[in-house]
Amino acid sequence: MLDDDLKAQLKAYLERITQPIELVASLDGSDTSREMLALLNAVAAQSRNVVVVEEQDDAARKPSFLIQRVSNRDIGVRFAGLPMGHEFTSLVLALLQVGGYAPKLDDRVVEQIRSLDGDFRFETYVSLTCQNCPDVVQALNAMSVINPRIQHVTIDGALFQHEVEQRKIMAVPTVFLNGEVFGQGRMGVEEILAKIDTGAAARDAVRLNDKAPYDVLIVGGAPAGAAAAVYAARKGIRTGVVSERFGGQVLDTLGIENFISVKETEGPKFAAALEQHVRHYDVDIMNAQRAQALKPAEQEGGLTEVTLANGAVLKSRTVILSTGARWRNVNVPGEAEYRNRGVAYCPHCDGPLFKGKRVAVIGGGNSGVEAAIDLAGIVSHVTLIEFADQLKADAVLVNKLRSLPNVAIHTGAQTTEITGDGEKVNGLSYKDRVSGASHHVALEGVFVQIGLVPNTEWLKGTVELSRFGEIAVDARGATSVPGVFAAGDSTTTPYKQIIIASGDGAKAALSAFDHLIRMPVAEAA
Repeated sequence: MLDDDLKAQLKAYLERITQPIELVASLDGSDTSREMLALLNAVAAQSRNVVVVEEQDDAARKPSFLIQRVSNRDIGVRFAGLPMGHEFTSLVLALLQVGGYAPKLDDRVVEQIRSLDGDFRFETYVSLTCQNCPDVVQALNAMSVINPRIQHVTIDGALFQHEVEQRKIMAVPTVFLNGEVFGQGRMGVEEILAKIDTGAAARDAVRLNDKAPYDVLIVGGAPAGAAAAVYAARKGIRTGVVSERFGGQVLDTLGIENFISVKETEGPKFAAALEQHVRHYDVDIMNAQRAQALKPAEQEGGLTEVTLANGAVLKSRTVILSTGARWRNVNVPGEAEYRNRGVAYCPHCDGPLFKGKRVAVIGGGNSGVEAAIDLAGIVSHVTLIEFADQLKADAVLVNKLRSLPNVAIHTGAQTTEITGDGEKVNGLSYKDRVSGASHHVALEGVFVQIGLVPNTEWLKGTVELSRFGEIAVDARGATSVPGVFAAGDSTTTPYKQIIIASGDGAKAALSAFDHLIRMPVAEAA
């Protein structure tokens, strides 16, 4: 299970452990239990501070194991399943943190976690192919190490399918708190805290309101925003980034193979590298904050204001908008009602939950065809629905899709409804655009893959937008408002690609700096 290279890396990491830990295994007679015990013994063999013991606890999920600090058994995290794939990093971090290696969090956040009043029992259902799940797992694990009144168990949904079906889980990650659904999708520590610490938003608003004006304030922390932050900070000017989630849409991307000089990487890994690069400079990063309104400067050389959802107002001499885009909805009856109950947008994350079942993919571009190919190896059957008369994906992908025996392709087909039984999806209806005939396909899941929509609704009436809602920019990244620039997928720049967004961000930062240095001296002062 662990090759020699992986063991050597693990051994080097475990040298950082300062507190002895126990790997407490709760096993049954299954093959997975035998694999789990072999994994735990392999881990323990890499450090004298780690031992394996077996527990006889009938209440514990089997197979599962608890990573527990010997000197304080209230500190620990549990995994129900084998934390391999994307979750192996979660395992390593849990070993280190339970073993005394402090989580990499701001002191302010650590104190907020310690000060939480109440008992919090979190359960997170994941799939090992989900690139969004580790963020949630690692956030909750770190919180449970800091505050023993927080307990967390990570559950492999594919291994505990009876629980998935009983709790009607149809998307990962799904988090339960004290037995009730807490949230779905990617969440970081700050987002989780905002939901369980009821006074957090008000305290954040006060703290953010007190910040001095910036020279450049960047709204959005995806590739365009990160590049803008690096270029602005390198000019030695006061730079801030306010972001709902650093990394943006990249966090939902599995494979990246076209960023020049990086042969291949994964979205979450790339996003983490972006943030690490930005933090190398003197940049004020404000995460888990959503922009709500933009107020242009009242006069040349004045301050532009950005109002956040919590009521805080940030001020800056220039602003760069890099708010990115989100998955486009198909906007038919049933889509909203059955979201995360059979309607999904991430085949890599949620595909394993539909193992052996029937699904549809809406969209015949590269993302749709790639999703159908991926899902065909997991589910029993895939139906691909494309509005246009032919698939728009690259020929090599189309040829691969057509070679698969468990895929049906319908072009010239308009999705009209996603149907369900009140609890979960049970089918999809579509109309043949040539004959007008209506058809219904019985299935258990629908994956929507029809492109992106810019996150610009909050800017209507402030900056010029295209008919598609994109921010209109010129060759320098300038918008219709003096001192306000824009970059990335939320703009009219064609070809929504990571490398293009990054270049846009750099260009917008240079344009903002040029704008600043050309202000009259009296106004700049």
